[in-house]
Amino acid sequence: MGSVEELAEVLREQALRESDAPWVRGHSWDDLGGLPLARRDLDEVGLERPVVVAGVTLHQGVVSSRGLDVLGIGRSTPDPPGGEIRRGPDGAPTGVLLERAWSLAHGRSLEGYDDPERWDALVATRARRLLAAGITCVHDPAVAPAAEAMYGRLRSRGELPLSVLAMPHPGAFLTHELGDRLDGPCTGEGDEMLRVGAVKLFADGGVAPAVDVHLAGERLAFGTLHGDMAPALVEAVRRGFRVGVHAMGNAGVRAALEAFRDAARARPDDDHRFRIEHAGMASRAQVAAMAALGVVAVVQPGFVDHVGETAAGFEPDDATWLPFADLATGGVTLAGSSDEPCAPWDPLGNAARGVTRRTRTGRTFGPDQGLPYEAWLSAYTAGAAYAGGQEDERGSLTPAKRADLVVLEGPLDADHPPVVAQTWFGGELVHTAARATGGAPGLTGGS
Repeated sequence: MGSVEELAEVLREQALRESDAPWVRGHSWDDLGGLPLARRDLDEVGLERPVVVAGVTLHQGVVSSRGLDVLGIGRSTPDPPGGEIRRGPDGAPTGVLLERAWSLAHGRSLEGYDDPERWDALVATRARRLLAAGITCVHDPAVAPAAEAMYGRLRSRGELPLSVLAMPHPGAFLTHELGDRLDGPCTGEGDEMLRVGAVKLFADGGVAPAVDVHLAGERLAFGTLHGDMAPALVEAVRRGFRVGVHAMGNAGVRAALEAFRDAARARPDDDHRFRIEHAGMASRAQVAAMAALGVVAVVQPGFVDHVGETAAGFEPDDATWLPFADLATGGVTLAGSSDEPCAPWDPLGNAARGVTRRTRTGRTFGPDQGLPYEAWLSAYTAGAAYAGGQEDERGSLTPAKRADLVVLEGPLDADHPPVVAQTWFGGELVHTAARATGGAPGLTGGS
């Protein structure tokens, strides 16, 4: 959406499509894309219902004045722990909500969108696109209890279209209120179609990553740290779960490592397989600590575009943005990830960004942290399987593992990435693309 007028048209169409929903929802707003938004912009759309527009990161969003009223957010409302209510010069809320302030609005706006049959259809539609891109298994990092039940229902009916590692997360987005979920099935339970993964927790923010660095010799610290992460993590580990921690800034990585050490002392004999989701900024000392603890870095080469465009010129003395090469050479296992919908999801295209470190505008961002294309294919397959504790069933073409495989057409060239010619799922051909030279879909060769 290039203008407020285009956004307004989209929101009015959505209001007509979902006439019974309590809220009118939009998504994929990018505040760095040249479209600043505030509540007054949403008010002028002229809808009677509250309106919310989710940011592309899902760590922020904008709410209309009516929405703020429904949420009980006014001039005197304090910021929640781990969140921010943006305010204008007069102290009044602008409608922009960050991190956990946003999670409240997100949760409330989903009321009326909880029809299980609708979810089933959306999963099936999305799965077809993923299979066409060569993706046969996903790690879903935000599986609330209702979503976990949905996956279980599809699995029991034999209708789950691809394999899912379901990572438990509270229904309240971006929080650690796991409640009685820790009494349920633990990490690893299930089968090769649907398995329980690590519990997802947050060390810092997404649009407000916790950074503590030196820049030209001067200390600079900013961002949001979630102080309730460490006790939640230790408790989950005590209860038999593995954990994955969102840590984008180097201070977030530091907090995650400290919590991992505490958890390891609590259960020293376990294979913890700790995950750091993103490791968006880290020092070499932190990389060494990750390797010593056996941490898996679940990284997103697609972040090169967004981070490279926004953080260009901000190069700390003692930490590195998206330190892919440092992690790999430092002995940390890399798992390839998209973090969709927060970033592009196509593995072959994302792998190219991880090689070239080029953004959409052609800017090269930290080229010394690029990795070869083959390393990214390994990260998206064997590395991802290891991160999920699935290395005995998938991730490589080895006897007794699932016959999930992809046939690629074209050289492993980051400037001209290969394409998916075939996708096989459990030994069954589920996708065949047209030949690169044109023609109707059919069986194709690959390299």
